[in-house]
Amino acid sequence: MLKLFQSLLQTKFSFLKEAPVLVAVSGGLDSMVLVDLCNQSGLNSSLAHCNFKLRGDESDADANFIKSYAKAQNIKAFTTSFETKAYAESTRQSIQMAARQLRYEWFRSLQNEHGFEYVLTAHHSDDNLETFLINLSRGTGIEGLIGIPEINGTIVRPILDFSRVEILEYATIEKLRWREDSSNNNTTYLRNNLRHSIIPLLKEINPSFIDSFKKTHNYLKETNSLLDDYILEVQDRVIESINGDQILYNINKIQSLNNPKAYLYHLLKPYGFTDWNEITLLLEAQTGKQISSLSHRLIKNRGHLILSKTRPPQTVFISIDRSQTLVKIPGHSIGLKIELTNSKVSTSSDIIQLDFASLKFPLTLRQWKDGDYFYPTGMQGKKKLSKFFKDEKLSLIDKEKALILCSDDQVVWVVGKRTDNRFIVTDQTSKFIKISIEDYAYS
Repeated sequence: MLKLFQSLLQTKFSFLKEAPVLVAVSGGLDSMVLVDLCNQSGLNSSLAHCNFKLRGDESDADANFIKSYAKAQNIKAFTTSFETKAYAESTRQSIQMAARQLRYEWFRSLQNEHGFEYVLTAHHSDDNLETFLINLSRGTGIEGLIGIPEINGTIVRPILDFSRVEILEYATIEKLRWREDSSNNNTTYLRNNLRHSIIPLLKEINPSFIDSFKKTHNYLKETNSLLDDYILEVQDRVIESINGDQILYNINKIQSLNNPKAYLYHLLKPYGFTDWNEITLLLEAQTGKQISSLSHRLIKNRGHLILSKTRPPQTVFISIDRSQTLVKIPGHSIGLKIELTNSKVSTSSDIIQLDFASLKFPLTLRQWKDGDYFYPTGMQGKKKLSKFFKDEKLSLIDKEKALILCSDDQVVWVVGKRTDNRFIVTDQTSKFIKISIEDYAYS
Protein backbone atom coordinates (compact mmCIF):
# COMPACT_ATOMS: atom_id res chain seq x y z
CA MET A 1 0.00 0.00 0.00
CA LEU A 2 2.88 2.37 0.77
CA LYS A 3 4.30 1.98 -2.75
CA LEU A 4 0.86 2.59 -4.28
CA PHE A 5 0.37 5.63 -2.06
CA GLN A 6 3.73 7.08 -3.08
CA SER A 7 2.89 6.38 -6.72
CA LEU A 8 -0.30 8.42 -6.27
CA LEU A 9 1.79 11.23 -4.77
CA GLN A 10 3.81 11.28 -7.98
CA THR A 11 0.79 11.23 -10.32
CA LYS A 12 -2.36 12.65 -8.71
CA PHE A 13 -1.08 14.54 -5.68
CA SER A 14 2.38 15.86 -6.56
CA PHE A 15 1.37 19.26 -5.13
CA LEU A 16 1.44 17.72 -1.63
CA LYS A 17 5.13 16.84 -1.67
CA GLU A 18 6.45 20.30 -0.84
CA ALA A 19 3.37 21.88 0.76
CA PRO A 20 2.75 22.16 4.52
CA VAL A 21 -0.31 19.97 5.10
CA LEU A 22 -2.69 19.33 7.97
CA VAL A 23 -3.83 15.74 8.50
CA ALA A 24 -7.26 15.37 10.09
CA VAL A 25 -6.87 12.53 12.59
CA SER A 26 -9.49 10.95 14.85
CA GLY A 27 -7.23 8.27 16.24
CA GLY A 28 -9.12 5.54 14.41
CA LEU A 29 -7.71 2.98 11.98
CA ASP A 30 -8.16 5.00 8.78
CA SER A 31 -6.63 8.25 9.97
CA MET A 32 -3.71 6.58 11.75
CA VAL A 33 -2.84 4.72 8.53
CA LEU A 34 -2.99 8.01 6.60
CA VAL A 35 -0.68 9.65 9.15
CA ASP A 36 1.81 6.79 8.87
CA LEU A 37 1.73 6.88 5.05
CA CYS A 38 2.44 10.62 5.16
CA ASN A 39 5.29 10.13 7.61
CA GLN A 40 6.81 7.27 5.58
CA SER A 41 6.58 9.41 2.43
CA GLY A 42 8.28 12.44 3.96
CA LEU A 43 5.37 14.85 3.73
CA ASN A 44 5.55 18.08 5.74
CA SER A 45 2.50 17.25 7.84
CA SER A 46 0.97 18.28 11.16
CA LEU A 47 -2.01 16.72 12.91
CA ALA A 48 -5.43 18.14 13.78
CA HIS A 49 -7.77 16.38 16.22
CA CYS A 50 -11.28 17.40 17.29
CA ASN A 51 -12.84 16.23 20.55
CA PHE A 52 -16.60 16.49 19.97
CA LYS A 53 -17.38 15.44 23.57
CA LEU A 54 -19.93 12.89 22.41
CA ARG A 55 -18.51 9.75 24.07
CA GLY A 56 -17.42 10.98 27.50
CA ASP A 57 -14.13 9.55 28.74
CA GLU A 58 -13.66 7.70 25.45
CA SER A 59 -13.48 11.01 23.54
CA ASP A 60 -10.94 12.41 26.01
CA ALA A 61 -8.87 9.22 25.68
CA ASP A 62 -8.81 9.67 21.89
CA ALA A 63 -7.40 13.18 22.30
CA ASN A 64 -4.74 11.98 24.77
CA PHE A 65 -3.80 9.16 22.39
CA ILE A 66 -3.18 11.66 19.57
CA LYS A 67 -1.12 13.93 21.82
CA SER A 68 1.04 11.01 22.97
CA TYR A 69 1.51 9.75 19.40
CA ALA A 70 2.48 13.20 18.11
CA LYS A 71 5.00 13.66 20.94
CA ALA A 72 6.56 10.25 20.31
CA GLN A 73 6.81 10.90 16.57
CA ASN A 74 7.94 14.52 17.06
CA ILE A 75 4.99 15.80 14.99
CA LYS A 76 3.15 19.05 15.65
CA ALA A 77 -0.43 18.35 16.76
CA PHE A 78 -3.36 20.75 17.16
CA THR A 79 -6.29 19.70 19.33
CA THR A 80 -9.58 21.36 20.18
CA SER A 81 -12.91 20.43 21.74
CA PHE A 82 -16.51 21.35 20.95
CA GLU A 83 -19.83 21.29 22.79
CA THR A 84 -21.28 19.54 19.78
CA LYS A 85 -24.71 18.61 21.15
CA ALA A 86 -25.42 22.14 22.33
CA TYR A 87 -24.26 23.57 19.01
CA ALA A 88 -26.43 21.11 17.07
CA GLU A 89 -29.47 22.12 19.12
CA SER A 90 -28.81 25.85 18.76
CA THR A 91 -28.37 25.57 14.98
CA ARG A 92 -31.19 23.04 14.53
CA GLN A 93 -29.15 20.47 12.66
CA SER A 94 -28.13 16.87 13.22
CA ILE A 95 -25.16 16.09 15.44
CA GLN A 96 -23.32 14.65 12.42
CA MET A 97 -23.82 17.84 10.38
CA ALA A 98 -22.94 20.04 13.33
CA ALA A 99 -19.72 18.10 13.93
CA ARG A 100 -18.82 18.35 10.26
CA GLN A 101 -19.39 22.12 10.23
CA LEU A 102 -17.38 22.67 13.41
CA ARG A 103 -14.55 20.46 12.16
CA TYR A 104 -14.10 22.12 8.78
CA GLU A 105 -14.44 25.66 10.16
CA TRP A 106 -11.66 24.85 12.62
CA PHE A 107 -9.50 23.40 9.84
CA ARG A 108 -9.92 26.64 7.86
CA SER A 109 -8.90 28.70 10.88
CA LEU A 110 -5.75 26.59 11.31
CA GLN A 111 -4.95 27.02 7.62
CA ASN A 112 -5.33 30.79 7.86
CA GLU A 113 -3.33 31.05 11.07
CA HIS A 114 -0.48 28.65 10.31
CA GLY A 115 -0.29 28.62 6.51
CA PHE A 116 -1.28 25.02 5.83
CA GLU A 117 -1.97 24.73 2.12
CA TYR A 118 -4.05 21.54 2.27
CA VAL A 119 -6.09 19.48 4.72
CA LEU A 120 -5.86 15.70 4.28
CA THR A 121 -8.70 13.42 5.37
CA ALA A 122 -8.72 9.62 5.54
CA HIS A 123 -11.81 8.85 3.48
CA HIS A 124 -11.46 5.58 1.54
CA SER A 125 -13.38 3.62 -1.09
CA ASP A 126 -15.75 2.01 1.45
CA ASP A 127 -16.71 5.50 2.65
CA ASN A 128 -17.36 6.42 -0.96
CA LEU A 129 -19.57 3.37 -1.42
CA GLU A 130 -21.55 4.24 1.71
CA THR A 131 -22.03 7.80 0.45
CA PHE A 132 -23.13 6.44 -2.94
CA LEU A 133 -25.76 4.20 -1.30
CA ILE A 134 -26.98 6.95 1.05
CA ASN A 135 -27.46 9.39 -1.82
CA LEU A 136 -29.04 6.69 -3.99
CA SER A 137 -31.55 5.86 -1.24
CA ARG A 138 -32.52 9.53 -0.90
CA GLY A 139 -32.68 10.29 -4.61
CA THR A 140 -29.83 12.12 -6.33
CA GLY A 141 -28.27 13.25 -9.58
CA ILE A 142 -24.98 12.12 -11.04
CA GLU A 143 -23.01 14.27 -8.57
CA GLY A 144 -24.49 12.33 -5.66
CA LEU A 145 -23.59 9.03 -7.31
CA ILE A 146 -20.02 10.21 -7.80
CA GLY A 147 -19.85 10.65 -4.04
CA ILE A 148 -16.78 12.02 -2.28
CA PRO A 149 -14.35 14.03 -4.44
CA GLU A 150 -10.63 13.33 -4.12
CA ILE A 151 -9.87 17.04 -4.25
CA ASN A 152 -12.32 19.71 -3.13
CA GLY A 153 -10.59 23.07 -2.92
CA THR A 154 -7.88 22.63 -0.28
CA ILE A 155 -9.43 19.41 1.09
CA VAL A 156 -7.59 16.35 -0.26
CA ARG A 157 -8.45 12.67 0.24
CA PRO A 158 -5.33 10.80 -0.92
CA ILE A 159 -6.39 7.27 0.14
CA LEU A 160 -9.83 7.34 -1.50
CA ASP A 161 -8.69 4.60 -3.91
CA PHE A 162 -7.96 2.16 -1.07
CA SER A 163 -10.47 -0.16 0.60
CA ARG A 164 -10.99 -0.75 4.32
CA VAL A 165 -9.54 -4.25 3.87
CA GLU A 166 -6.32 -2.84 2.36
CA ILE A 167 -6.07 -0.25 5.12
CA LEU A 168 -6.48 -2.85 7.88
CA GLU A 169 -3.93 -5.13 6.23
CA TYR A 170 -1.38 -2.28 6.09
CA ALA A 171 -1.99 -1.35 9.75
CA THR A 172 -1.58 -4.98 10.80
CA ILE A 173 1.67 -5.49 8.87
CA GLU A 174 3.13 -2.20 10.14
CA LYS A 175 1.92 -2.94 13.69
CA LEU A 176 0.20 0.42 13.99
CA ARG A 177 -1.87 1.38 17.03
CA TRP A 178 -5.27 3.01 16.77
CA ARG A 179 -8.40 3.69 18.77
CA GLU A 180 -11.77 2.00 18.24
CA ASP A 181 -14.79 4.30 18.16
CA SER A 182 -17.69 2.52 19.90
CA SER A 183 -20.24 4.73 18.13
CA ASN A 184 -19.28 3.08 14.83
CA ASN A 185 -21.23 0.03 15.98
CA ASN A 186 -24.44 2.01 16.52
CA THR A 187 -26.67 0.90 13.64
CA THR A 188 -29.26 3.58 14.34
CA TYR A 189 -27.06 5.76 12.12
CA LEU A 190 -27.79 5.09 8.43
CA ARG A 191 -24.11 4.97 7.48
CA ASN A 192 -23.33 2.41 10.16
CA ASN A 193 -26.36 0.32 9.19
CA LEU A 194 -25.13 0.22 5.60
CA ARG A 195 -21.61 -0.62 6.76
CA HIS A 196 -22.59 -3.49 9.05
CA SER A 197 -25.73 -4.88 7.38
CA ILE A 198 -26.19 -3.95 3.73
CA ILE A 199 -22.65 -3.83 2.32
CA PRO A 200 -21.58 -7.21 3.81
CA LEU A 201 -24.63 -8.74 2.12
CA LEU A 202 -23.64 -7.16 -1.22
CA LYS A 203 -20.09 -8.50 -0.79
CA GLU A 204 -21.50 -11.92 -0.02
CA ILE A 205 -23.49 -11.86 -3.26
CA ASN A 206 -20.46 -10.59 -5.19
CA PRO A 207 -17.03 -10.98 -3.52
CA SER A 208 -15.63 -8.46 -6.03
CA PHE A 209 -18.31 -5.90 -5.21
CA ILE A 210 -15.88 -3.16 -4.09
CA ASP A 211 -13.79 -3.53 -7.25
CA SER A 212 -16.95 -3.44 -9.36
CA PHE A 213 -18.07 -0.31 -7.55
CA LYS A 214 -14.71 1.36 -8.19
CA LYS A 215 -15.09 0.71 -11.93
CA THR A 216 -18.65 2.06 -11.93
CA HIS A 217 -17.53 5.06 -9.92
CA ASN A 218 -14.79 5.85 -12.45
CA TYR A 219 -17.27 5.54 -15.32
CA LEU A 220 -19.61 7.98 -13.57
CA LYS A 221 -16.78 10.47 -13.04
CA GLU A 222 -15.83 10.27 -16.70
CA THR A 223 -19.47 10.75 -17.75
CA ASN A 224 -19.80 13.73 -15.44
CA SER A 225 -16.64 15.24 -16.93
CA LEU A 226 -18.18 14.99 -20.41
CA LEU A 227 -21.37 16.57 -19.09
CA ASP A 228 -19.42 19.45 -17.55
CA ASP A 229 -17.72 20.11 -20.89
CA TYR A 230 -21.07 20.16 -22.68
CA ILE A 231 -22.63 22.49 -20.09
CA LEU A 232 -19.81 24.96 -20.81
CA GLU A 233 -20.89 24.93 -24.46
CA VAL A 234 -24.52 25.48 -23.45
CA GLN A 235 -23.47 28.39 -21.24
CA ASP A 236 -21.87 30.10 -24.21
CA ARG A 237 -25.16 29.76 -26.10
CA VAL A 238 -27.62 30.93 -23.44
CA ILE A 239 -25.60 33.57 -21.56
CA GLU A 240 -26.13 36.91 -23.28
CA SER A 241 -23.82 39.01 -21.14
CA ILE A 242 -21.80 39.07 -17.93
CA ASN A 243 -21.46 42.39 -16.10
CA GLY A 244 -19.54 42.13 -12.85
CA ASP A 245 -21.42 39.60 -10.71
CA GLN A 246 -24.53 39.77 -12.93
CA ILE A 247 -25.19 37.09 -15.52
CA LEU A 248 -27.92 37.59 -18.13
CA TYR A 249 -29.53 34.38 -19.48
CA ASN A 250 -31.60 34.46 -22.69
CA ILE A 251 -34.94 32.77 -21.94
CA ASN A 252 -35.78 31.97 -25.57
CA LYS A 253 -32.49 30.14 -25.98
CA ILE A 254 -33.03 28.20 -22.75
CA GLN A 255 -36.53 27.19 -23.86
CA SER A 256 -35.17 26.01 -27.21
CA LEU A 257 -33.16 23.30 -25.40
CA ASN A 258 -34.60 19.78 -25.26
CA ASN A 259 -35.06 19.76 -21.48
CA PRO A 260 -34.87 23.31 -20.03
CA LYS A 261 -35.35 22.14 -16.44
CA ALA A 262 -32.36 19.78 -16.64
CA TYR A 263 -30.16 22.44 -18.18
CA LEU A 264 -31.23 25.04 -15.61
CA TYR A 265 -30.21 22.57 -12.90
CA HIS A 266 -26.68 22.27 -14.26
CA LEU A 267 -26.39 25.99 -15.06
CA LEU A 268 -27.56 27.21 -11.66
CA LYS A 269 -26.58 24.50 -9.16
CA PRO A 270 -23.23 26.22 -8.35
CA TYR A 271 -25.21 29.17 -6.96
CA GLY A 272 -27.09 27.24 -4.28
CA PHE A 273 -30.53 26.93 -5.87
CA THR A 274 -32.61 23.85 -5.08
CA ASP A 275 -36.25 24.48 -6.12
CA TRP A 276 -36.00 23.53 -9.77
CA ASN A 277 -39.76 23.46 -10.36
CA GLU A 278 -40.05 27.09 -9.24
CA ILE A 279 -37.05 28.09 -11.33
CA THR A 280 -38.58 26.42 -14.41
CA LEU A 281 -41.85 28.32 -13.79
CA LEU A 282 -39.79 31.53 -13.66
CA LEU A 283 -39.28 31.22 -17.42
CA GLU A 284 -42.99 32.03 -17.94
CA ALA A 285 -43.45 34.34 -14.94
CA GLN A 286 -44.14 38.07 -14.96
CA THR A 287 -41.25 40.51 -15.02
CA GLY A 288 -39.97 41.18 -11.50
CA LYS A 289 -40.62 37.67 -10.16
CA GLN A 290 -37.55 36.38 -8.32
CA ILE A 291 -36.19 33.34 -6.48
CA SER A 292 -33.34 33.41 -3.97
CA SER A 293 -30.74 30.99 -2.68
CA LEU A 294 -28.52 31.67 0.34
CA SER A 295 -25.99 33.51 -1.83
CA HIS A 296 -27.75 34.55 -5.07
CA ARG A 297 -31.04 35.60 -6.57
CA LEU A 298 -32.57 34.95 -9.97
CA ILE A 299 -34.89 37.60 -11.40
CA LYS A 300 -37.22 37.37 -14.40
CA ASN A 301 -36.82 40.49 -16.53
CA ARG A 302 -38.80 40.32 -19.79
CA GLY A 303 -36.88 37.94 -22.05
CA HIS A 304 -34.09 37.28 -19.58
CA LEU A 305 -33.17 35.72 -16.26
CA ILE A 306 -30.75 37.88 -14.29
CA LEU A 307 -28.48 36.11 -11.81
CA SER A 308 -26.75 38.24 -9.19
CA LYS A 309 -25.22 37.92 -5.75
CA THR A 310 -27.48 38.66 -2.79
CA ARG A 311 -26.17 41.65 -0.89
CA PRO A 312 -27.63 43.52 2.09
CA PRO A 313 -29.17 46.83 0.98
CA GLN A 314 -26.84 49.80 1.35
CA THR A 315 -28.46 53.17 1.94
CA VAL A 316 -27.13 56.11 -0.06
CA PHE A 317 -27.88 59.60 1.29
CA ILE A 318 -25.15 62.14 0.58
CA SER A 319 -25.25 65.86 1.17
CA ILE A 320 -23.25 67.87 -1.38
CA ASP A 321 -22.21 71.47 -0.61
CA ARG A 322 -21.23 73.99 -3.25
CA SER A 323 -17.48 73.59 -2.61
CA GLN A 324 -17.34 69.85 -3.34
CA THR A 325 -15.72 68.70 -6.57
CA LEU A 326 -15.86 64.93 -6.09
CA VAL A 327 -18.56 62.73 -4.56
CA LYS A 328 -17.77 59.12 -3.67
CA ILE A 329 -20.77 56.78 -3.61
CA PRO A 330 -20.54 53.83 -1.16
CA GLY A 331 -21.45 50.48 -2.70
CA HIS A 332 -21.23 51.80 -6.26
CA SER A 333 -18.44 51.72 -8.82
CA ILE A 334 -19.10 55.31 -9.85
CA GLY A 335 -18.65 58.78 -8.40
CA LEU A 336 -19.70 62.28 -9.41
CA LYS A 337 -17.30 64.99 -10.57
CA ILE A 338 -18.60 68.56 -10.14
CA GLU A 339 -17.16 71.57 -12.00
CA LEU A 340 -18.12 75.19 -12.56
CA THR A 341 -17.82 76.25 -16.21
CA ASN A 342 -18.02 79.51 -18.08
CA SER A 343 -20.02 78.28 -21.04
CA LYS A 344 -22.08 75.44 -22.44
CA VAL A 345 -20.48 72.02 -22.86
CA SER A 346 -21.49 68.88 -24.73
CA THR A 347 -23.77 66.65 -22.66
CA SER A 348 -24.77 62.99 -22.64
CA SER A 349 -26.41 60.49 -20.29
CA ASP A 350 -23.20 60.58 -18.19
CA ILE A 351 -22.51 64.33 -18.41
CA ILE A 352 -25.05 67.02 -17.58
CA GLN A 353 -24.93 70.79 -17.33
CA LEU A 354 -27.22 72.76 -15.06
CA ASP A 355 -28.15 76.36 -14.34
CA PHE A 356 -26.27 77.07 -11.14
CA ALA A 357 -28.75 79.79 -10.06
CA SER A 358 -31.65 77.29 -10.12
CA LEU A 359 -30.03 75.01 -7.53
CA LYS A 360 -30.38 75.22 -3.76
CA PHE A 361 -27.39 73.85 -1.83
CA PRO A 362 -26.66 71.52 -0.28
CA LEU A 363 -27.75 69.13 -3.01
CA THR A 364 -28.74 65.59 -2.03
CA LEU A 365 -27.79 62.32 -3.71
CA ARG A 366 -30.08 59.48 -2.64
CA GLN A 367 -31.97 56.38 -3.72
CA TRP A 368 -35.35 56.97 -5.33
CA LYS A 369 -38.56 56.08 -3.53
CA ASP A 370 -42.20 55.58 -4.45
CA GLY A 371 -43.89 58.90 -5.13
CA ASP A 372 -40.80 60.61 -6.55
CA TYR A 373 -41.47 62.46 -9.80
CA PHE A 374 -39.70 64.86 -12.14
CA TYR A 375 -40.14 66.86 -15.35
CA PRO A 376 -38.05 64.92 -17.88
CA THR A 377 -36.18 66.84 -20.53
CA GLY A 378 -37.70 66.33 -23.95
CA MET A 379 -41.18 65.79 -22.51
CA GLN A 380 -44.16 67.88 -21.44
CA GLY A 381 -45.31 67.73 -17.83
CA LYS A 382 -44.20 65.58 -14.94
CA LYS A 383 -43.69 61.83 -14.66
CA LYS A 384 -43.37 59.47 -11.73
CA LEU A 385 -39.99 57.76 -11.54
CA SER A 386 -41.69 54.37 -11.24
CA LYS A 387 -43.39 54.97 -14.61
CA PHE A 388 -40.18 56.38 -16.11
CA PHE A 389 -38.22 53.27 -15.08
CA LYS A 390 -40.92 51.02 -16.52
CA ASP A 391 -40.85 52.88 -19.86
CA GLU A 392 -37.04 52.67 -19.83
CA LYS A 393 -37.38 48.90 -19.28
CA LEU A 394 -35.06 48.88 -16.28
CA SER A 395 -34.66 45.56 -14.52
CA LEU A 396 -35.42 45.20 -10.82
CA ILE A 397 -31.68 45.26 -10.07
CA ASP A 398 -31.17 48.45 -12.09
CA LYS A 399 -34.11 50.10 -10.32
CA GLU A 400 -32.66 49.15 -6.95
CA LYS A 401 -29.36 50.75 -7.93
CA ALA A 402 -30.94 53.92 -9.39
CA LEU A 403 -29.87 57.19 -7.73
CA ILE A 404 -31.31 60.68 -7.99
CA LEU A 405 -29.71 64.08 -7.45
CA CYS A 406 -32.06 66.49 -5.70
CA SER A 407 -32.23 70.21 -4.96
CA ASP A 408 -34.50 70.99 -2.01
CA ASP A 409 -35.92 67.42 -2.53
CA GLN A 410 -36.82 68.21 -6.13
CA VAL A 411 -35.35 65.76 -8.63
CA VAL A 412 -32.59 67.43 -10.65
CA TRP A 413 -31.17 64.34 -12.34
CA VAL A 414 -31.98 60.67 -12.53
CA VAL A 415 -28.29 59.80 -12.49
CA GLY A 416 -27.13 58.39 -15.80
CA LYS A 417 -30.61 58.67 -17.33
CA ARG A 418 -32.39 62.03 -17.64
CA THR A 419 -32.29 65.58 -16.25
CA ASP A 420 -35.20 67.70 -15.10
CA ASN A 421 -36.47 70.59 -17.27
CA ARG A 422 -36.55 72.94 -14.28
CA PHE A 423 -32.77 72.96 -13.85
CA ILE A 424 -31.33 72.81 -17.36
CA VAL A 425 -29.28 75.55 -18.98
CA THR A 426 -31.24 78.29 -20.78
CA ASP A 427 -30.33 81.38 -22.76
CA GLN A 428 -30.54 83.34 -19.51
CA THR A 429 -28.01 81.13 -17.71
CA SER A 430 -24.97 83.09 -16.53
CA LYS A 431 -23.32 80.53 -14.28
CA PHE A 432 -22.96 76.90 -15.32
CA ILE A 433 -22.32 73.73 -13.33
CA LYS A 434 -21.14 70.54 -14.99
CA ILE A 435 -21.66 67.14 -13.31
CA SER A 436 -20.19 63.98 -14.80
CA ILE A 437 -20.14 60.32 -13.85
CA GLU A 438 -16.65 58.96 -13.17
CA ASP A 439 -15.72 55.29 -12.85
CA TYR A 440 -14.21 54.33 -9.51
CA ALA A 441 -13.77 51.20 -7.40
CA TYR A 442 -15.23 51.94 -4.01
CA SER A 443 -15.99 49.31 -1.39
